Amino acid sequence: MRATVSRKAHFNAAHRLYRKDWSFEKNDKIFGKCNNPNYHGHNYELIVSVTGDIDEETGYVIDIKILRTLIAEEVEAAFDHKNLNLDVPEFKDLNPTAENIAVVIYNKLKPKLEHQLHLEITLYETPRNFVRYSGE
Repeated sequence: MRATVSRKAHFNAAHRLYRKDWSFEKNDKIFGKCNNPNYHGHNYELIVSVTGDIDEETGYVIDIKILRTLIAEEVEAAFDHKNLNLDVPEFKDLNPTAENIAVVIYNKLKPKLEHQLHLEITLYETPRNFVRYSGE
């Protein structure tokens, strides 16, 4: 039997969407107000979902305490109350769009899980705008 276990988390972060190799005008045309040179922030909501076989002995797909700790250490500690462009090394040369943030979170968590577990990241940038990423 397979099941999906999910854990919600939250972090606040600032960012600016722009490309260093584009003019301000081109960045402004593509990214609009998200290109604010003084940055802007979001209250991100994160759902980390792990799918796998239910262990016959424990009844777990993954111990939720392990998942909670991984999210706290790998995501919340790294991103919460940070400027993603300036404070998070993964975004030094990567535009911190919701899509790229979801991929970075996936890449931070996936190696910490048993290889047979399937991981899916759902990241809400606003209550109506969200991204899902599962390594594909």
